[in-house]
This record gives sequence, C-alpha cells and structure tokens, in this order.
Amino acid sequence: MKSACFTGHRNLPRNLSKIELLLYSTLEKAVTEKGIVKFYAGGAVGWDTLAELTVLKLKKIYPHVQLNLVLPCSGEEQTKKWSAEQKKIFYDILERADSIEYTSPYYFKGCMKKRNKKLVEYADICYCFYNPSLFRSGTAQTVHMAKKKEIPLINFFIK
Repeated sequence: MKSACFTGHRNLPRNLSKIELLLYSTLEKAVTEKGIVKFYAGGAVGWDTLAELTVLKLKKIYPHVQLNLVLPCSGEEQTKKWSAEQKKIFYDILERADSIEYTSPYYFKGCMKKRNKKLVEYADICYCFYNPSLFRSGTAQTVHMAKKKEIPLINFFIK
C-alpha cells in the first residue's frame, strides 16, 4: 500500500479556505488516482491538524483510507502548552485515528526529530506546508529528510 506523510509549520495563514480546498482535492486525487491509502501525521498544531482533519473527511467517503498518527511523546506532554480548544481537537483526532504510535513515552530534546524521521520512513510522498525562509525548523528538517530519501514533496505554502 502506498503511503504519505505530512509536515508543516504550526502557524498558518488566517484565511485557510483556499489551502483547505486544495489540500482536500490533492489528497482525494492521491487516493483515487495514485492509490495512497495510508496517511501519517505527527499530531502537532497547525498543518498537522489541518491535514489530519482533511484525511478524516476523506475517510467518510473512502473508508479504506487510514490516518496513522506518529506522536513524539504522550499526548499529555505534547499538549502541555496548548489551548483548551487545541487539546479538544487533538483528542478528537486521536479517537478517530486508525493507529497511534509513540516514538517516546516522554518528552526529550530529540523526540520531535525521532518522530519526523519515522514519518518520512513510512512515506512514499510528503505533503508539506514549508516556508523555505524558515530553514531552522522541524519542518525544514523533515523536508530535508524527505529530499534525502528522494520522495516527492508537494508544498502548499503560500506567502
């Protein structure tokens, strides 16, 4: 089975409607035309959440599609500094995911990198929201890993 991963920044543009529509149509084509059925995401705020919710929408029409979460640490630790609304959405996504893998039971300095490495390891393609001017970020690190693996990158970044 073909698979894809997501990586992207936590801060997204205020008006997401264009990006949401483009992401949905792109992922639907990935499912119907490219045979991608497994989607891997890291559970972060921002792009990850948007991508996860989009996959869950697709699952309503294409029940064979899978949302697999690869989390850096426990949900409690990952969401420690999040708002109540962000936590509510996170735990709703966790309940509806097909699988959840934790790369560590606790937070440590390298747990995000470990998670990002796993995401790329599982993927045949990477859908990202990557601003190249932010070259010192977890997203940049993951994009670099995907390039090194030589898998296609589809970037939804809009200035």
